[in-house]
Amino acid sequence: MNRNRPVNLDLTKFHFPLPAITSILFRISGVIIFVMLGVLLYLLDSSLESSESFARVEGWMDGFFVKFVVWGILSALLYHLVSGIKHLIQDMGYMETMEGATIGAKVSIAISIILIVLAGVVVW
Repeated sequence: MNRNRPVNLDLTKFHFPLPAITSILFRISGVIIFVMLGVLLYLLDSSLESSESFARVEGWMDGFFVKFVVWGILSALLYHLVSGIKHLIQDMGYMETMEGATIGAKVSIAISIILIVLAGVVVW
């Protein structure tokens, strides 16, 4: 049997460093924003049809589920914004070491959490 064959890697057994996790979350948040853009456009289109439809959408915004979805979209957008700024700073040549990238990841997570909590206060 050939021992040089590729090994099936079990990704659940890997311990990813924090910068890798934040980078993966950055991509996931971008996909969430792209998919949920349809929800936001539907709400906007519905609210612009007439004054009655605006009142209907405003009534929907009082519901827990719609508030939760809007907060989720805002959370993804805020995390994506903060992490994108971190990536731009890294592209300029800063935080290229593992230690610098870890500090940048921790700072971006902390700023994102603060902004997400503030967005939750605004939505609710």
